[in-house]
Amino acid sequence: MRRTEGERGRPRPASRHDGRRHRDFLSRGRSTGCSGPVAAARLSLFVLRVSQSDAAPCRPLASDCPDFPGAGYSGTPDDFDYSFDGYAAWLEAFVGAVDVDRFALYLHDFGSPIGARLAIRDPGRITALIIQNGDIPYEDALGPKYADIEATWSLPPAEMRKALADAISEETFKEEFLNDLPPPLAETIPPDLWKLHWSLVTPRRKEVAIDLIAGLEENRAWFPAHRKYLRENRPPTLIVWGPNDHYMPEKSARAYLRDLPDAELHLLGGGHWLLETHLEPVTALIRDFLGRVHAV
Repeated sequence: MRRTEGERGRPRPASRHDGRRHRDFLSRGRSTGCSGPVAAARLSLFVLRVSQSDAAPCRPLASDCPDFPGAGYSGTPDDFDYSFDGYAAWLEAFVGAVDVDRFALYLHDFGSPIGARLAIRDPGRITALIIQNGDIPYEDALGPKYADIEATWSLPPAEMRKALADAISEETFKEEFLNDLPPPLAETIPPDLWKLHWSLVTPRRKEVAIDLIAGLEENRAWFPAHRKYLRENRPPTLIVWGPNDHYMPEKSARAYLRDLPDAELHLLGGGHWLLETHLEPVTALIRDFLGRVHAV
């Protein structure tokens, strides 16, 4: 929930962007794009991997949806720490800049371990979790595509970086968006998605992506603390999942129930980018869930 307007967040003049309110904030000296109602109470902090185009639930819900440095419409400073720890530190500063003291987290993809760090450090400020095809803290429940990433970890550093660099292309982005979707659903995914994301990739951002993917191995050291946070705090949790996902299939979603037995689990018919095919049912589930959580 938002406190009274503070001096730390200095929004620049707002403009309309794809039907949303778009603002630039300075967080830890970094300019970042942020979509969400300017004057509404913050109920959720959406933690997404790529950019505002992935943050469709920001439109019907009061929320802050930042682009991370090195992604979307944010800058790509040379002196930023492009690691999961670095992004978490930046997100802490962003929360302070927009003057939010309690919030729900929407965790997706790489945003999951980043947002989890905020929850672990201060569990009391987290009102709820919404988890949608996020990177899970359960090694034994990952999908088959994760084996491709894990295989690079045994390579010498230079060879590993080359293998990861070769895998970052427009064609790979297309494969990522289509993932394991059945043909009828895959045919509904517009090519604008991977073409837009590819158009925002620069040589520097490619290096950032390599660093982050390589950092997935080191991030596993956080898995026990992540599971402990879930098990001991049991925040109200909505798990909404696209099981047609080579990285995070149905078993990945169900793994959360080990530590969150009371979580609400909804398996829809989509895949990793569930909002692209099931925006309306996902939005309805989120609105109902947050309405119940914040009514308590």
